[in-house]
Amino acid sequence: MADEQQPHARPLQRALSRPVRAMSRMLNNTASLAKSTIEPDVSSAIVDCALYIDGVRQPDPRHYAEALYAARRHHGFVWIGLKEPRAAEMSAIAETFQLHELAVEDAVLSRQRPKVERYGEMTFLTMRTARYVEHDELTDTSEVVETGDVLMFIGEHFIITVRHGDASRLAPVRSGLERRPEVLARGPWAVAYAVADSVVDTLVEVATGIEEDVAAVEDQVFAPQRGKRRSADRIQRIYQLKRELMEFKRAVLPLQRPMAGLVSGQLAEVPEEIRRYFRDIGDNLARAVEQVLYLDDVINSVLAARLAQVSVDQNNDMRKIAAWAAIAALVTSIAGIYGMNFDYMPEIHWVFGYPGVMTLMVGGSAALFWGFRKSGWL
Repeated sequence: MADEQQPHARPLQRALSRPVRAMSRMLNNTASLAKSTIEPDVSSAIVDCALYIDGVRQPDPRHYAEALYAARRHHGFVWIGLKEPRAAEMSAIAETFQLHELAVEDAVLSRQRPKVERYGEMTFLTMRTARYVEHDELTDTSEVVETGDVLMFIGEHFIITVRHGDASRLAPVRSGLERRPEVLARGPWAVAYAVADSVVDTLVEVATGIEEDVAAVEDQVFAPQRGKRRSADRIQRIYQLKRELMEFKRAVLPLQRPMAGLVSGQLAEVPEEIRRYFRDIGDNLARAVEQVLYLDDVINSVLAARLAQVSVDQNNDMRKIAAWAAIAALVTSIAGIYGMNFDYMPEIHWVFGYPGVMTLMVGGSAALFWGFRKSGWL
C-alpha cells in the first residue's frame, strides 16, 4: 500500500518544496542586497541612489533593485546618479530597470549628440554640457570651454542620470530639489526638468564668459599700436578662441530639436505642468543660441580684420624694402659705372672728381629718402 502511494507523494513533495526554495533564494538575495548596501564597491560609478515617495527622500540606504520594488509599491520613484559607468555595471542596472541596449550603449560612451528617443515605456534624453574655464589671459593654448555629457533614462518609477566629465555637476540639483518636495512629488520628469534647467543655465553662463573674451580680443585687434609691429601670436589666440567657440557651438545648437520636442508636446508622457517649465528652458536655450551665433559672427569678423591688418603690414614692409632697394641701387649704379676704369669718363681726371661723385651719391640718396618718406613708403 505504501509502495502504491509513493509515486503520488513525490509530485506533492516537489510542489511543497518549490515555495521553500523560492523563499530561500529571496532570503539570499536580500542578504546579498544588504551586504552590497553595507559594503559598497569603492569603484562603483553610482554617485547617489535614493528613493522618493511623495517628494520626500527615504532615509534608509537601499540597493537600487530593492528601491525600485519599493517605488512601484508605494507610487514613488528612484533616482540613480552615475558618473562615467563601466559597461559591466551599466549592464546590471539595465537588466534591473529593463533599459534598451542601444540606449545603454550610448550611456557608456561619451560625446553623444543631443537627442530624445522613446524606447517602449522609457524615454532616453541626452544633452551636451559645458563649463567656462577661468583664465587670467587668453593664449594660443588656453582652454576656454570644457564639455561633457548628461544622459537620462526616464521611466514611470525611475530616472537614471549618467554624467560624463565635470562640466555640469548634478549634486547641487539633487540637494536643491530635496528642499522642494512639492516639485519632487511630481515624479521623474520633475527631476529631468531640473537637470535640463541646470545644464541650459550653465550654457548661458558660458556664452557670457566667451563674450567677454571675444570683446577683449576685439579691443586688442583694433587698439592703436605704439610699436611698429603687432604681437606675432595674436592670430593664434583668435583662432584658439574660434576653436573653443566651435566646441561650445556643438553643445548648444543641436539641443534645440530635442528641447522643441519636449516643449511642443510630442512626448505624451511629459506632464502638462512640467511642460510649462520646459518652455522656460526653451527660452533660455534660445538666448544661448542667439549669443553663440552672434559671437561666431563677431569672431569671424575679428579674424578677417586681423588678417587684413597682417596683409597691410606685409604691404608696408614690401614698400619699405622697395624704397631702400631703390636708394641702394642709385649708389650701386654710380659706383659700378666709375668702377669700369675707362679712360674717358666724365670728370675722371678732375681734382674734385672723387668728392663730387661722393656728393652725388649722398645727395641722390637723401633726395630719394625724402621723396619716399613724404609718400609714406618710409
